[in-house]
Amino acid sequence: MSSDFESYEQDFAVLTAEITGRIGKVPKLVGDEKKHMVANVEKQLEEARELLEQMELEVREIPPQSRGMYSSRMRSYKQEMGKLEADFKRSQIAYSDEVRNELLGDDGNSSENQRAHLLDNTERLERSSRRLEAGYQIAVETEQIGQEMLENLSHDREKIQRARERV
Repeated sequence: MSSDFESYEQDFAVLTAEITGRIGKVPKLVGDEKKHMVANVEKQLEEARELLEQMELEVREIPPQSRGMYSSRMRSYKQEMGKLEADFKRSQIAYSDEVRNELLGDDGNSSENQRAHLLDNTERLERSSRRLEAGYQIAVETEQIGQEMLENLSHDREKIQRARERV
C-alpha cells in the first residue's frame, strides 16, 4: 500500500514542479501562447487534485498505527496545492489585467492617472464635507439665536400685556 502512496507522491512532486514552472512563465507570455499555457496549467492542477484524492484513498487503507505519518504528509500536500492554486489565480489576475489593458489601450501611466484623479476627488470630497459641517454649525447657531429672540419677544409681550392691564 505504501508503495502506491509513494509513487503517487513522486508523481505529485513532479507535477507540482511543472505547474510551478509554468505558473512563473504565464505573465511573461503573450497572446495565444499565454492562453495555451493557462489551459495547460488548469489541466495539470486538475491532475494534481486527482492525485491528492488517490493519495487520500491510499491513506485510508493504511493500518491505523502508521496512518499518522501519512496523514501529516497529506496535510502538507494539500497546503502546497492551495498555494499553487493561489499562485495560479494571481497569475490569471495579472493575465486578465494585461488583456484588459490591451483591449482598452491602457498603458502603465493610467494607474498613476487614476490614483491622481482619486486623490483629487478625495480632497474635493473633504472640502465639501468641511463646508457642509460649517453650514450645519451656522444653521444650529441661527436656530439658537432665533429661539432666544422668540423667548425675548415672548417676555416682552407678557410685559406689554401686564402694563396694558395696569393702565
